[in-house]
Amino acid sequence: MIRILHTNDFHGKLTAERKARLQELRATCDLYVDTGDAIRAGNLAIPLGRDPVWGHFADLNLTASVPGNRESHVLSSIVAKKLDGASHPILCANWWDTQGKLVFKSHLVVSAGEVKVGLVAAMVPMVTEKMKTRPLSQYLWTEPIQSIQEVFQNHKRDADVWIALTHIGTRKDQLLAEKVQGLSAIIGGHSHDKLLWDSNQVGVPIVQAGSHGRFAGILTLTDQGNFHAHEIIDLPSGR
Repeated sequence: MIRILHTNDFHGKLTAERKARLQELRATCDLYVDTGDAIRAGNLAIPLGRDPVWGHFADLNLTASVPGNRESHVLSSIVAKKLDGASHPILCANWWDTQGKLVFKSHLVVSAGEVKVGLVAAMVPMVTEKMKTRPLSQYLWTEPIQSIQEVFQNHKRDADVWIALTHIGTRKDQLLAEKVQGLSAIIGGHSHDKLLWDSNQVGVPIVQAGSHGRFAGILTLTDQGNFHAHEIIDLPSGR
C-alpha cells in the first residue's frame, strides 16, 4: 500500500500544534504533499519576512508541493521573497518565465517502497497570453489540464503510479480526471473543499482537505495505483 498525507490552503495557519499532529501522521505515511496557498501573504502582497511555513514543511519532510495563487506574483523579485526558505521540491507544469522556461520542475518521480510514484502538478493560471495585464507580468501561465496531460503523456513510462497535484479547484479537477486517462489520483486545492473522494465517471479519486489548517487527509492506494481508502483528520484548533 502507498499512504500519502496531504494538506492544502493553510493560508498561514500551520501552527506549531498542528505541525506536531502532522508529524505523528507523517510517520505513518510514505509521502507528504501540499497543494498550495500555504503562506500568509495574499496574491499581490509583499511579505515582510520569511514565512514560517517553509521551516515547518522542512521539519515534516514534505515530499513535494504545487504553488497556489498566494505563492505567485507578477514580479520575480516578490516570488523569490514569498518562496524564501522553501527547501522541498516545488512542481508546476504551467508556470513559465519570459524566456519560455518553466519556473519549476513539471514533475517528480519518488519511491514508495518498491513502487515508483510520479507526481505532476499545475496551478490556476494567474496571467495568460490573452490578459491585458500580460505586458506587466514577468511570468505567464498556460492551461493547467493540457499542461498536465502533456507531461503525463511524455513521462508516464517513468513511474508505476501517477498522481496529479493541483491548485485549480474541484470542478477543474473533475475535468482533469476525464481528460487525462491513466492518473491514479488527483490531490487538489484552491476550492477549500473537504472531499473524502469524488467518484467521477472515470473512477479517479479526487481528494482535498478543507482549508486554514483545520484538516489533513491520508490517501491510500494499492501498489498498482488503485483506490483503497481515504480519511480526513481533524487538526488542533488555533488562530
